[in-house]
Amino acid sequence: MRLLQILTALIVSGFLYMLVFEREELMAFAGANGNDGDTAEAVAEEESTAIAVLAQRYTAQEIGSAVILRGQTEADRQVELRAETNGQVISEPLRKGAFVTKGTEMCRLDPGTRDASLAEARAGLAQAEAAHPEAEARVSEAQAVLHEAEINARAARELNKGGYASETRLASSESSVESAKAAVQAAQGGLATVAASIESARAGVAMAEKEIDRLTITAPFDGVLESDTAEIGSLMQTGSICGTVIQLDPIKVVGFVPETEVNRIQLGARAGARLTTGQEVTGKVVFLSRSADETTRTFRVEIEVANPELTIRDGQTAEVAIGAQGALAHLLPQSALTLNDDGALGVRVVGAGNITRFMPVDVLRDTINGVWVSGLPTESDVIVVGQEFVTDGVPINPSYREASK
Repeated sequence: MRLLQILTALIVSGFLYMLVFEREELMAFAGANGNDGDTAEAVAEEESTAIAVLAQRYTAQEIGSAVILRGQTEADRQVELRAETNGQVISEPLRKGAFVTKGTEMCRLDPGTRDASLAEARAGLAQAEAAHPEAEARVSEAQAVLHEAEINARAARELNKGGYASETRLASSESSVESAKAAVQAAQGGLATVAASIESARAGVAMAEKEIDRLTITAPFDGVLESDTAEIGSLMQTGSICGTVIQLDPIKVVGFVPETEVNRIQLGARAGARLTTGQEVTGKVVFLSRSADETTRTFRVEIEVANPELTIRDGQTAEVAIGAQGALAHLLPQSALTLNDDGALGVRVVGAGNITRFMPVDVLRDTINGVWVSGLPTESDVIVVGQEFVTDGVPINPSYREASK
């Protein structure tokens, strides 16, 4: 009995020794024998803490990226026709909304005494032109006299050298030459005066004719009257408005592009617009401003659109899409988009080791089938259900949905 007590004491002492002084070796031994069981327990614990989500694999596709703007339609031309002279309107007015062609009479003013002024100017021109042949004849006559005087002077010189003519005769001949030269100059001056009178008379005729032309105000291009023309009997002063004409074919769709997108737009690029009426039209970019608006820091862009039926009106609101260079993008359901703690828009994807990862994206286009976004790797496993219940670094247990679904 006593021997059993001694053996029990020795066993307990040895166990205490191992537990206190050889604790690490003891734990390693115990772990080696129970490793499989602990691993299974750890896996089970990890699986129990991972959050179940539904993911789908998306592959990037190349799409034609577009610059989306808000704009409005504008008439290609708009002009206010104003009077260039005074007078009373003697033509019947045209009513607003009427279609006019180039050269259509808009307003006609009473000529008054302008016809008489034109007749007087033409008479003055005829008189000046009639005096021209007479002035030319005087020049020719004076030149003939000068030629005769020069011949007589040369003869007198030769005779004087031979002693056959006196000095008095020579001096008289030379004096006749000078007188003839003065007569020629006077005749030429008279001819120049007559020529100046003719030009002045022609200018007077042209002014009188132009004044009569100003009595009729015509449409400068094909278009539509935006206002009634001046009423018959009204007195128009220089600068008074006769009417307003706008040209709607072609028509312009005008928008303002932000400076971050302006380099993506090229002249001649194809563009489309959807009006508030639901009408969709297409055209091309014909103008892109080189100077930004001082207030909004945006650039004006104009798109020319055919409007042969005049169904598009001036000032309609339009949503504009301008074609730009293509880009790789993913088509995702809009419900997959979420925000992180900093307010950035993005999606949550299945990362390495089934760990949640947030990735920011840029929305390129919104369609009825989903949204096209950029910023993801070519192939991405996007969490489509449960993304709101996980954050970066959270373990997940993903299930995958077929792409066709």
